[in-house]
Amino acid sequence: MEIVYFAGGCLWGVQAFIKTLPGVTFTEAGRANGTSHTLEGDYDGYAECVKTGFDPTVVTIRELMGYFFEIIDPYSLNKQGQDVGEKYRTGVYSEKQEHLKEAKAFISERNDYDLIVVEVLPLTNYVRSAEEHQDRLARCPNDYCHIPEAILNRYK
Repeated sequence: MEIVYFAGGCLWGVQAFIKTLPGVTFTEAGRANGTSHTLEGDYDGYAECVKTGFDPTVVTIRELMGYFFEIIDPYSLNKQGQDVGEKYRTGVYSEKQEHLKEAKAFISERNDYDLIVVEVLPLTNYVRSAEEHQDRLARCPNDYCHIPEAILNRYK
């Protein structure tokens, strides 16, 4: 199993979508690349993300990127749906250089690559979100989600 981190706006919908994908073995809501190692205190530059465990013999990083691009607006900086702010930026983070190389290749091979504002960076810090954010849409299906329900359930 390998791990990659996807930031696609509010993590509730991102987690609900990613956990339905083939080859994904687990998900966890969290914060990527902030400066703090705690949930306490002022905003520290993190992006809301979903820690994604996957089986690389079933799904590749490029395939995961294709799925990810189904749920984000890759041209929108610090905004997805009604969620606005730096913590809602889009990004892909990993501790494995090969993951970052594949994610960058996926983007650079697109015709619109020069318009895409999705970060692809090494993971420098990760903090697990509070329990209330874990699998939030499964527990509170009427909460706001920027991803249309038809897309959220596409791979169930």
